[in-house]
Amino acid sequence: MPIRFFLILGAFLLSVLMWVDRACISAAKDDMAMDLGFTDQQMGWVMSSFALGYALFQVPSGKLADRFGPRKVMAVVCLVWSAFTVLTGVVRGLFAMIGLRFLFGMGESGGYPTLARAFTSWLPMNERGITNSISFSGGRLGAALAMPGVVWLIGALGGWQQTFWFFGSLGIVFAVMWFLLFRDLPEEHFAVSEQEANHIIESRSPKRASRESATLEEPAIRFSEMLRSPNMLMLMFQYVAHNFTFFFTVSWFFPYLKQQYSLTNEQTGLYAAAPLLCGVLGNWLAGFTVDRLYSQNRWKLSRRLPAAVGFTFGAIGMSLCVNMTTPMSAVICMCIAIFGSDMILSPSWSTCMDIGGKSAGAVSGAMNMVGNLGSFATSLAFPYLVAYFDAHQPFFYLAAALNLVAIFLWFRISPDRSIADELGLHRNPDGSSSAGATT
Repeated sequence: MPIRFFLILGAFLLSVLMWVDRACISAAKDDMAMDLGFTDQQMGWVMSSFALGYALFQVPSGKLADRFGPRKVMAVVCLVWSAFTVLTGVVRGLFAMIGLRFLFGMGESGGYPTLARAFTSWLPMNERGITNSISFSGGRLGAALAMPGVVWLIGALGGWQQTFWFFGSLGIVFAVMWFLLFRDLPEEHFAVSEQEANHIIESRSPKRASRESATLEEPAIRFSEMLRSPNMLMLMFQYVAHNFTFFFTVSWFFPYLKQQYSLTNEQTGLYAAAPLLCGVLGNWLAGFTVDRLYSQNRWKLSRRLPAAVGFTFGAIGMSLCVNMTTPMSAVICMCIAIFGSDMILSPSWSTCMDIGGKSAGAVSGAMNMVGNLGSFATSLAFPYLVAYFDAHQPFFYLAAALNLVAIFLWFRISPDRSIADELGLHRNPDGSSSAGATT
């Protein structure tokens, strides 16, 4: 078995852990709020503080992975977020909890950009779609397990605090294992054969339309330069639309179902897990489609088609949510929306690797940073819009509208045109710039 497959397994398990850690607060929300005396609006700030910390530190984390390598950076960020997971079960008081969850988000911010940097070095181009899908489907599976699983663990371990201690301890163990077993490059790994290393090296760089740019040195891309790239700006906005839809599922969907339909914790946990499991299917379908179309030399279509179809399902599902009258209808609507929403992940992150190159960590971090401002907005928008309008419909109309805009953006995104090509950032081996590198 190729050793790079173990990287894919590790990425899957890491993603499960990340999403269990961040989603368990949704299942534990009522126990936490009752114990700590928090209102729904205050819990909205607690949940959104994670999203804000997660968003703001995406680019710095990605740059660290680009500079110091995913081996060291992943071990450190996993230790950091696991420590703050443990501390979530210790602190009391609103401002202390808001600050702690912000720091937890800061720690987790390095997870996916660091994986993107690892995938760029370790994976052939035609394996990135399904690998991204497997990785992110682990997150959805982790969040799905968290919904009923945390409810059970709270009872089994004696309280919501002990649940956070348990998950934090698992993260510390994973960080140690990652550092011991992973290497930044396949050619440096003790278990990778020369044949596998050569195969990866020959097929991990995209074939650009311009032969000239392929021979030039690719410099590190600064965030200010990313903001000059139309490709990058469109990727950022469409990811806002994705996160605005998806983060509702792991923040407010559980407490909304429980309160709206007078369900028990156990019933709600099972219902809330269903959309996340549909997200796993959406992930796999998109990843297979991305790689299949790319292998047919249809590079643009391999990214655009799954994303556009996914946002179409997202818009349909969120539109249907305005008429939710039973828990089953609510779950079906969210299943449609999240199935589509998770089709976005593989093409989005594959495109970041395509246009980012050696700066894939920073580029994917930038997309994830801006995109997670959508998560921050969701955590606050839902409770405040419901309180203002005394209805849930405005939130779902807004989410559906964002999905519709994103469909059109994807048909303008060009994965075969790197940021360095767009902005003429390539340099000659002697260090001089080469304006002719643009295509």
